[in-house]
Amino acid sequence: MSPALFGVALAAAVGAGVNGGVFFAFSSFVMPALQRLPDAQGIAAMQSVNVTAVRPVFMSVLFGTAALCLVLIAWAIVSWDGSSPWLIAGGALFLLGVIAVTIAGNVPINDAVAALDPHAAGAARAWDDHARDWTLWNHVRAIAGAAAAAAFAVALTV
Repeated sequence: MSPALFGVALAAAVGAGVNGGVFFAFSSFVMPALQRLPDAQGIAAMQSVNVTAVRPVFMSVLFGTAALCLVLIAWAIVSWDGSSPWLIAGGALFLLGVIAVTIAGNVPINDAVAALDPHAAGAARAWDDHARDWTLWNHVRAIAGAAAAAAFAVALTV
């Protein structure tokens, strides 16, 4: 593996691990904590989290890692070697399990939560449904991020 490819794969491994860790934290204790709050407070807290998450630092790590995955997949295909299957697996896991799930699963739920009036009739039921579904998709992102990091780590050792 060339030094440049090593550097890109290492950066992707770190990025995937950081993202997987963020999602793991949300699944393991942030969402359960929000769900322990009175419904109106949980809704308001999640609305605030969703606004705060869309900041350059988080978006750079999330979509920067996705860009690195695209580079690694292309590089692996063009210069096939023993690390190529691992690079492709890591890239696919991150792009499908993190980015696609975020766009197709979590963001629409975030948008629905943003539209809730925390004190409106039916908000509590909607919050319960949204929190359950959001957390389920978030589990997928946590596992995919960790698995992508692991695949990139294996690629670095091949």
